[in-house]
Amino acid sequence: MTTAPSAAHGTCVADRNDIQHAGVQYILDSVLEQLLADPTRRFIYVETAFFFRWWRQQDSATRKAVTMLVNEGRLEFVNGGWCMSDEATTHYSAVIDQMTLGLRFLNDTFGACGRPRVAWHIDPFGHAREHASMFAQMGYDGFFFGRLDYQDKARRIRDKDMEMVWRASESLTPPTADLFTGVLPNGYNPPAGFCWDQSCNDPPIRDDPNLEDYNVDNVVKRFIEIANDQAKMYRTNHIIMTMGSDFQYENANLWYKNMDKLIRYVNAKQSQGSKVNVLYSTPSCYLQGLHQANLTWSVKMDDFFPYADGPHDFWTGYFTSRPALKRYERLSNSLLQVCNQLEVLGGPNSRKGPYGEGDSDTLRKKYSHLQVVFKQKALPLCNSSCKAVIGYTSMWLHLLSSSLIEEAMSVAQHHDAVSGTEKQHVANDYAKRLARGWAHCEVLGSRPSTTPAGRLKELDLSFQRCLSLFKTLVSNALATLSSWEAPREYCLSLNISVCPATENSYKFFLTVYNPLSRMVSWPVRLPVNGSDYMVLQPHGQVLDSQVIPVSKATRKIRGDRGYAVNELVFRVQAPPVGFRTYVVSQMSRQHPPVAPQPGTPLSMENQFIRVTFDPDTGLMNSLTNLETKQKIQLMQNFYWYNASDGNSADSNQPSGAYIFRPNSSTPIIVSQTAKTYTLKVNSVVQEVQQEFSPWVSQVVRLYWGSRELELEWTVGPIPVEDSLGKEVITRLDTNINSSGYFYTDSNGREMLERRKDFRPTWDLKQSEPVAGNYYPINSRIYIKDKVNQLTAVTDRSQGASSLQDGSLEIMLHRRLLYDDVRGVGEPLSEPGDDNKGLVVRGRLLLALTPPKDAADIHRPLAEALVLEPLLAFQTGELHPNTILEFSGLQASLPPAVHLLTLSQWDQESVLLRLEHQFQVTESPTNSQPVTVNLKKLFSTLEVVGVSEMNLSANQWKDEMNRFDWKTSGGEQCPPRRLGDTSPWEITLKPMEIQTFLLRVRQR
Repeated sequence: MTTAPSAAHGTCVADRNDIQHAGVQYILDSVLEQLLADPTRRFIYVETAFFFRWWRQQDSATRKAVTMLVNEGRLEFVNGGWCMSDEATTHYSAVIDQMTLGLRFLNDTFGACGRPRVAWHIDPFGHAREHASMFAQMGYDGFFFGRLDYQDKARRIRDKDMEMVWRASESLTPPTADLFTGVLPNGYNPPAGFCWDQSCNDPPIRDDPNLEDYNVDNVVKRFIEIANDQAKMYRTNHIIMTMGSDFQYENANLWYKNMDKLIRYVNAKQSQGSKVNVLYSTPSCYLQGLHQANLTWSVKMDDFFPYADGPHDFWTGYFTSRPALKRYERLSNSLLQVCNQLEVLGGPNSRKGPYGEGDSDTLRKKYSHLQVVFKQKALPLCNSSCKAVIGYTSMWLHLLSSSLIEEAMSVAQHHDAVSGTEKQHVANDYAKRLARGWAHCEVLGSRPSTTPAGRLKELDLSFQRCLSLFKTLVSNALATLSSWEAPREYCLSLNISVCPATENSYKFFLTVYNPLSRMVSWPVRLPVNGSDYMVLQPHGQVLDSQVIPVSKATRKIRGDRGYAVNELVFRVQAPPVGFRTYVVSQMSRQHPPVAPQPGTPLSMENQFIRVTFDPDTGLMNSLTNLETKQKIQLMQNFYWYNASDGNSADSNQPSGAYIFRPNSSTPIIVSQTAKTYTLKVNSVVQEVQQEFSPWVSQVVRLYWGSRELELEWTVGPIPVEDSLGKEVITRLDTNINSSGYFYTDSNGREMLERRKDFRPTWDLKQSEPVAGNYYPINSRIYIKDKVNQLTAVTDRSQGASSLQDGSLEIMLHRRLLYDDVRGVGEPLSEPGDDNKGLVVRGRLLLALTPPKDAADIHRPLAEALVLEPLLAFQTGELHPNTILEFSGLQASLPPAVHLLTLSQWDQESVLLRLEHQFQVTESPTNSQPVTVNLKKLFSTLEVVGVSEMNLSANQWKDEMNRFDWKTSGGEQCPPRRLGDTSPWEITLKPMEIQTFLLRVRQR
C-alpha cells in the first residue's frame, strides 16, 4: 500500500492571516528538514509557481539538498504546471502555456529527474476530456484526480472500475491521446481519523504502553480495516492513500512522526497473518506498480462533467461565475499571444531601437553578465547522476525577463481563479495582475510610460533590472517592423466606447495587428466626437465607414470615463500574423450621424443573412441563411432563475460561487416585450437596440459581409432588493428537431455530444433537472437536426444547456446572497464600480448552416474570438518610409491549420506550435491531412534547424516514451512516425498539434 504525503494546496505567504494562514515557505522548509532526516520518507509537490517563489530565496546549500532529494526520488514533482488549472473554464491554449512555463522551470532546474510522469488534478470540480488529451501529448504516463460525481463513483466502486484508460480524442489515433486515469479514494484527504496536521483534531499515535491513552492497537486495527475496504474498490494488490490536505505540512514533523509509527506497527502485524504492507511512496511508483500488473483496463470516451457531490449539489454555477473576470482572462490570453509573436518578428533589431537602453553591445554585456552570475549559482548544483542545471541559465533569464502577463495568465488558469470561485478581494488581485501584465506587454509597441512603472513597484525589487532588460529587448518591435517611431496608444475599454486617442484627435492612425495565420476581417467601433470621417487604406483607397450615436446603454455603463458622443464604424482587414495601418481623418463638412429610430423593423439583412422581428414584441422571430436557403424560427429572450437560499424540504444547499441550484425549474422572463430602436445603414452595419428592463438590454447587430449575427448583451446590476439571488440566462428557441441532443466544446477544442438527463457511463437518477443538465462551454454550443445547425459562439467561458428540443440557453451573469459552503466563505455578489452591482457586457455570434458545413464556419469564427486583433493608435505625420502593411508569413496557412504558438525560446530559437483545428469527420473539405513547409513559413525569418518536441516542450519527441496499457478494445500501439518526406515538411492530421524548436536567423 502506497502512502503519498502532500499538501493539497499552496499559497504565497502574505499579510492576510486573518483570511487564511498558510505559506508555501513554511511547508517546504519543514518538509525539507524531515526528508533529510530519514531517506525512506517521500513528499510530492504540484504547483511550480509557488515552488519557484520559494526556490529563488534559497541559498546554494539548500538548493543542493533539494536537488539531491529530487535525484533520489524522495521529493517528486507531479503535474508540474505553473498551477493546477481549472478544467471547465480554461481554454486549451492557455493551459498549454501555463504547463509549458512550469515544466520548463523543472526541466531546466532538475533535468530528467524533475520531469513529472503523473498528472495530478485532485481538486478541480469536474474533468475535461481535452485536458486528458493534452496530458497524454505532454508525455504523462497517468492521471489521478479526486472529485467524481457521487453517482458515478458509487457505480465505479461497485464494479471495481475506479481506474481506467481515458481515450481523450475521437480524432487522434490511439494511444496518442490515451491516458491511464485513476480516481483517488478520499479525494485529496487522508482516511478518516488519520490526519496528523496541526490543523487537525485526530489524536496522534501514542505508543507508550505505560500511558493510559495508549492507542496503537486501536489505530492499527482501524487502519487495516480501512485498507482492506479500500482494496475492494480496486483491481490490483496496490492501493494509494493520500496523507495530507489543504495547507498542511507547515509542521511536517507531526505528520512524519506519526506515519513512521503507523508504518512500523501496521507492518508488524504481518507476522500475525496481516496482508497489509505500508510504505512511503509516490504517484509515479504507484502507477508503475499498476502497469506491471499487466491487466486489461476499461476505456472511457466521454468526460467527467457535470460534477455533483450530492443529489442537489451540482457544481455547474462556476461555469459562469465572475463573467467579467472570465472575459478579461480571455482578452489577456489574446494579448499574450500578440506579445509573443511580436517579440519573435521584431528580431534582434528590436533590441537597438529608439526606446532601448544603449546599443546591442551594451545589451549583450548585460546579458553575458547575468549568464555568469547565474552559472556561478547553478553549476554547484550539478552532479553526475542527474544534470540538474542543463539550460539553467537560459531558463532563469527567460523567467526573470518574460512578460508579466505570461505569469499572470498562468496563475489565472488556477482552479480557483478563472473559475470565479475565489473571494472578491482575490478576484480583484487576479485582475490587477492581468492589468499589470497588459501594461508591461504594451511596451512592445509604445514608448514606456510612468503608469507601467508605477504598477511595477509591487514587484520584488530584485526582478526590476531583468524586467527593464526585457523591455529593452522587445519595446521596439512594432517600431522596427513599421519603421515608424511615433508613440502608440492602446484603448482597453472600446466595448464601452472609451478611447482618449480617438475622442481627442481630428486625425489619427489605426494599426491593426492580426495574430491569426490567415487574413481576417473585423468590425471596428471607435468613439469619436465628430460626425463625418474618412478612412483610408494603406494604398489610399477610401473605406466605407459610418458614424452612429453612442447608445443609451453604453453611455449609462461608461459614466464619466469617456465623453464621445458618436462611434465610427468600419471593417478592417490585416494580413496573417501581421498588421495594416489605416488613416482616419475628420472631415471639415460635418453631417449629422444617422440616429436610431424608435420602433421595430420587419427584417434586416445583408448578402448572407436575414433576421426578422415581431413588430408587436420587438423580438426576433426567424433567421435565414440566404446562401443555403435555410430558414428557422428563432425567438430569443432573457430570463432568470431565482437562486435557492437553502431553505427547502429537499436540501439546505443554496446557490453559490460553485453550486447552481435554482429554486424552480421554470425561469422567470425579464420581459415579454422589448422597447426597440432601429439603425439601418446598409453599407456598414444595421442594428436593432432592445431594452428589456433597466438592467437588461441588447443590440442585435448585422455587419455587411458577415455570415454571423451578433448579439451584444448587457446585464446588470442584477436587482436583489427582493432578497432573492438571480442567475440570468438568454434562451434561443427554434424549431430545430434536436431530439434532446446538444453539443459543447471541450476547452475550446473538440466537440462533445450531450444528451438531456443522460450520462454515457452510468444510469443517471436526475434530481436537479436544470443544474444537472448544465455543461461548460469555452467557445461554442450548437443544436442540429438533419437540415439545420444553429451554433452560438461565445466570447468567454459560460455554462449552457438545452433543456427543451430546439432550445439553447446560456447563463450570462449571477448575483447571489448566500455562500454555498464549499470554501469561498462569502456570497457571489460582485459590487461593480459603484457598489450597486456589477454590469457585464458580452457577445454571442449566431451561425445557421447545414450540419455538414457547420465546422467550416464555427471553427474559424471561434478562433477569431479567442485571438482578437490588437489595435494601436498614433498621431502625427507619417515618416516617408513608414511600412503600412506587413505579414510575418510568406502566405496564409491553409484553413485547417492554426498557428497556436510563436514565441521566443532563447536568443537563437523559437518555439512553434502548429495545429490542425478540425475533427476527423466534421468537414468534407477541412478534415483532411494538411502539409506545411517550415522553410517557407516566415517572411522575415529563415529556419535553419528544426527539432520536434512534445506538446509541453520539455522533451524531445523521439525520446518521449509512455507506458502502454492494454484496453478492453484491444487496440495496439501504432508504429512510431519515422518523419515526413522532407525535414522541412510536416503533415498535420485532424486535431493534431505539432511542437517544434526552430533555430532561426533574420532574413
